[in-house]
Amino acid sequence: MTYKIFFIIGLVFLLTGQILLAQGNDFVYNQKPIDFAHWFLLVGVVCLIPQVVSFPKKIYSSIGIPLTLIGIACMIGMCVLDFIFWSFPNQEMRNEFTSHIIQIPSIWKTFITLGPSSKVFNLGLLILSLNYYSKRKIGICILLIATLILWHIIPIPFRLVFGYSLTLISYIVILFGTEIKNLKRV
Repeated sequence: MTYKIFFIIGLVFLLTGQILLAQGNDFVYNQKPIDFAHWFLLVGVVCLIPQVVSFPKKIYSSIGIPLTLIGIACMIGMCVLDFIFWSFPNQEMRNEFTSHIIQIPSIWKTFITLGPSSKVFNLGLLILSLNYYSKRKIGICILLIATLILWHIIPIPFRLVFGYSLTLISYIVILFGTEIKNLKRV
């Protein structure tokens, strides 16, 4: 139960980070005393790890766990790079740093292109949700919609905010569906 609660807290942190990032680069670069947006993302993905590795030992987990952990590693790397971007006092220095790392595909493609794209991460989460297919179809359907939004297949403004909002809702339904039903009966 503790891992599930940390997982939901992690998704809340991810959503909060995305809400802060949606305010734009100027907002993010002017956060003081720290880059709150990326700290929320970093702490959020770290909170997910205990539950991710604790999903039921089924075929879906053997695919979903590695994909989700790779996505988490990519997001952590992205956060580290964004902390560096945030630390520069002006846009010129950020542009110079960008010019340098864009030429190193093992950094740029992995942590800037793949890390924030949510494709690997959310595919892993979607596959993990299939462990609950027999009991939590509604949660899985919500997560499928969230994943399609995050992958740009369903185009909407503020896709990361909406996508992670739906991801949070879906995993509340998936992980706490029984508790929700019991509350309705009381």
